[in-house]
Amino acid sequence: MSSTMRAFVLTGPGECSVQEVPAPRAVAGEVVVDVERAGVCGTDVEFFTGAMAYLHQGHSAYPMRLGHEWAGTVTAVGEGVDPAWLGRRVMGDTMLGDRTCRRCRRGHQHTCESRQEVGIRGGRAGALAERLAVPAWSLHALPSSVDAVLGALVEPGGNALRAARAADVGEGDRALVLGPGTIGLLTAMFLRAAGAEVHLMGVGSLDFPRSLGFANAWTRETLPSLPFDAVVDATGAAGSPSLAVELVEPAGRVVYIGLSGQPSGLDTRSLVLKDVTAVGVLSGSPGLAETIEAYATGAVDPRPLVAATVGLGEVGAVLGGERTGGAGPKIHIDPHR
Repeated sequence: MSSTMRAFVLTGPGECSVQEVPAPRAVAGEVVVDVERAGVCGTDVEFFTGAMAYLHQGHSAYPMRLGHEWAGTVTAVGEGVDPAWLGRRVMGDTMLGDRTCRRCRRGHQHTCESRQEVGIRGGRAGALAERLAVPAWSLHALPSSVDAVLGALVEPGGNALRAARAADVGEGDRALVLGPGTIGLLTAMFLRAAGAEVHLMGVGSLDFPRSLGFANAWTRETLPSLPFDAVVDATGAAGSPSLAVELVEPAGRVVYIGLSGQPSGLDTRSLVLKDVTAVGVLSGSPGLAETIEAYATGAVDPRPLVAATVGLGEVGAVLGGERTGGAGPKIHIDPHR
């Protein structure tokens, strides 16, 4: 196996290139994965523009290697790792807690104060590369029915599944998702699988959500006056958190999974006077296994969300806003192209 590999390297806002870098080695407790697919996420775009808060908080720094939505095959294992992982198709958790702090011990390692995040935080190189090194404990095996495309959609799917679960709706309930991007549409799919009547609200053309079977897709101006038992904010708009509370039924639930680039105002009196439950969702970590199962059984099929698959050389253009392929919101990278 070659001692070097190709990787996408971000050296500053808008500054990037595909470079030949040292290939990762399987140190104790870790594995090396040959990356088959990696997704480009809104978080990656924030690093590309320089707006990502971690850059200003000291959690991340250029140069960095992005990519936290991935699937691949284990090609090497380090000391102390079960050799049965070799040759297995896997995806991995993005959030790597220290496994010793109080939060980790309570099962909340995705909130660990000293965590690394693959391709995001703490200098842990990401998956926009031919190979990737991660702790063996962070791996999730993929069944044969979950190929690389689905595998690279497990991480965002875990976030969406948790948002749908937090909405706590089912048969006879009505849910509204604000923002029909990747996370919003995945959340809508999980809500639909739970039996809820699902509505979406966005801006511009809503033809793509409708093509996925979501006939109830609206703009703010056309949104019907209906009682929504839950509202999920999957946007990046500063005004959406308060709008979610305005639109939800009294005694309903609002779920926040979108992040604005600036502080969002929310009058907590509205929460109290409407007896609303508000939930924030940070990570897909606790929902990865269940997401894999949903994909494997066909309960949720996110394939149509992938508009195109391109090579490492096209990542910069994608992060800069260039669109290619179909109407879906997600671009996948094949690092070996």
